[in-house]
Amino acid sequence: MDVPIALEATDLTRRFGRRLVLCNLNLEVPGGRCVALGGANGSGKTTLLRCLAGALKPTAGQVRWFGQPAGTAALRHLVGLAAHESFLYPHLSARENLRFAARMHALAGPSRHADAMVDQVGLARHADLPVAQLSKGLRQRAAVARALIHDPMLVLLDEPFAGLDAEGAAWLAGLLARLRERERAVCFSTHDLPSARRLADRVVSLEDGRLREVGRLGPPASDGLSGRQAA
Repeated sequence: MDVPIALEATDLTRRFGRRLVLCNLNLEVPGGRCVALGGANGSGKTTLLRCLAGALKPTAGQVRWFGQPAGTAALRHLVGLAAHESFLYPHLSARENLRFAARMHALAGPSRHADAMVDQVGLARHADLPVAQLSKGLRQRAAVARALIHDPMLVLLDEPFAGLDAEGAAWLAGLLARLRERERAVCFSTHDLPSARRLADRVVSLEDGRLREVGRLGPPASDGLSGRQAA
């Protein structure tokens, strides 16, 4: 049986005024696969992830979720995004932020879902403190928890390892492995390409607006760069 293509970008281009940030990118991520996106600061990783998440409209090309145009309201519940900025409400606790997210996704029993995610991401000791009082690493855990609270099929994470200590990084690595085991499609950005090689099926790097393949761990498949994309 063919692996479903959860995420597909075709000839994706994004300009800001006269500045070309993304140039004719092609990328595919099927269910059960994890693609890591590397690149220097300012290379366009956040812009690419925002386009993939349907939060930013491409100048040209298209992004599709499960065969449908990205941003389609009926598919929003299938996608989870943890952006570079957490966008958590700082005056609310992590638990309250998660309850609010559960309500926004119309989940039955929002408190139950919030409590389950608090335990899953290891926030129990700090869950009832205002987010403003949490360390960057704990805020990152809360942001990932919010992205996952509705159990999305496609998970997009912008620099999820930023601010995590060794314990937090080990937790996140385990989480990525569990998502793949559950056939979720994952794409995350990172500065640490050596670590990405250990965590992802495929690693690509964004350079001068184009994707360059860095490595693949899994068997050859149609889960990464399209043949139309020059490496």
